[in-house]
Amino acid sequence: MNYQTPSLRRALAADYAIGLMPAAARRRFEQLLLEDAALRAELAHWQDSLASLTEALPEQPVPERVWQGFTARIDPQKLHVPQKRSFWNWMRVTAALCSLVVVVFLSVLYNRDEARYSATLLTADSQPALRVQAHDNYLQVEPLALAAVDPGRSLELWAIPANGKPISLGVIPAGGKGKVELSDAQKVLIGKPIALAVSLEPKGGSPTGQPTGPVLYQGSLAVL
Repeated sequence: MNYQTPSLRRALAADYAIGLMPAAARRRFEQLLLEDAALRAELAHWQDSLASLTEALPEQPVPERVWQGFTARIDPQKLHVPQKRSFWNWMRVTAALCSLVVVVFLSVLYNRDEARYSATLLTADSQPALRVQAHDNYLQVEPLALAAVDPGRSLELWAIPANGKPISLGVIPAGGKGKVELSDAQKVLIGKPIALAVSLEPKGGSPTGQPTGPVLYQGSLAVL
């Protein structure tokens, strides 16, 4: 594996700094650090960037207009008795508030798209090759160091449950980066203890529903 590839070096340094790297890969990476000053600098950059997220923000003076606004609110004010509203006016206000609550709730529900599970798939010699993150309705895949694939072949992602029989999760997009949509049955499967594997298949995926080519990458799906 070419450890001089900039994208691979950044990915390895980020995984190590965040703590996502498996134990075997960590040991190999630490050996590389002993021999590669530039890689140590890349790791230090990531560690410094992450450390800055915990720094306290500097104090900022409060503008005079803000203090004036506070004073205006707490000074005694003339009691204001609002006019009585009709029943239908109150109904319209209530309906508007309910609609607003529903819109906000649906907006939050729609935009909550955080990854729930993650896996780093490794080669046969324990080198990171592909990152997989499971969201509610799809898998996000990102290449770390994928081998070149012939145009007439495809990489297919498989879930391997406790019974050991592989179940296809879909074909990985060309180049290894993109989304793999999940069916309802696949969504249920993702929530169970499974391993992931990637096999080399004919263009478009396995014609038999089971892996027909060599398994190139493997890893375990873990809860974030």
